[in-house]
Amino acid sequence: MTSSTSTSPFAPTQDELKALVGRAALQYVDPGSIVGVGTGSTVNKFIDALAGVKERIRGAVSSSEASTARLRALGIAVFDANEVDALAVYIDGADEIDARGYMIKGGGAALTREKIVAAMASRFICIADASKQVEVLGRYPLPVEVIPMAARQIARRFAALGGEARLRLQGDEPLVTDNGQHLLDVHGLHIEAPLAFESEVNQWPGVVTVGVFARQKATLCLLGTAQGVQTLRYD
Repeated sequence: MTSSTSTSPFAPTQDELKALVGRAALQYVDPGSIVGVGTGSTVNKFIDALAGVKERIRGAVSSSEASTARLRALGIAVFDANEVDALAVYIDGADEIDARGYMIKGGGAALTREKIVAAMASRFICIADASKQVEVLGRYPLPVEVIPMAARQIARRFAALGGEARLRLQGDEPLVTDNGQHLLDVHGLHIEAPLAFESEVNQWPGVVTVGVFARQKATLCLLGTAQGVQTLRYD
């Protein structure tokens, strides 16, 4: 991993850091391209910045209904993923990112579509603030999208690995994803081998997607820090 930093004279708030990295990501958007766009509060800042240059791009492929609505409200065309063969870049946030560019994602409940769009892109640009950096993945509860009838069986399999899986709720009812499925948030994991872990969990019957992004890891991360935007590049 290599890094560089652009300095800033102020001590920004977390919201300001999100806006800072959102604007910084514009430099990776090619003129005339279709951009892969993720989901979440940091990505919302990128979408806002993207609206300022929307005349220079063809549009976006979105990873969630929420991002699609925001893009369209700002006058940015949204393409269905099946209409696009490939993307030059996918820009999204992360709940955690380690020194190799491996991530945990899914806090915004869009992990399956995020992984689909990320797989279409040549480069994954992660935009995050410094609080998302970790040495080992697992401090943040791991989201896993599951078919509802398999939720308890999958929770038992995580318990055997030392994790506690909790069904994510929206009010008093299970949260339903854009794909019509449920989410488990798994606490207490220590994921030292993300590639192997992702491959294993993805094979469990009933798992739609696990929120470890190791095969679709970040190419680089624009990290918002008190000193400015730090650019981390991964091998």
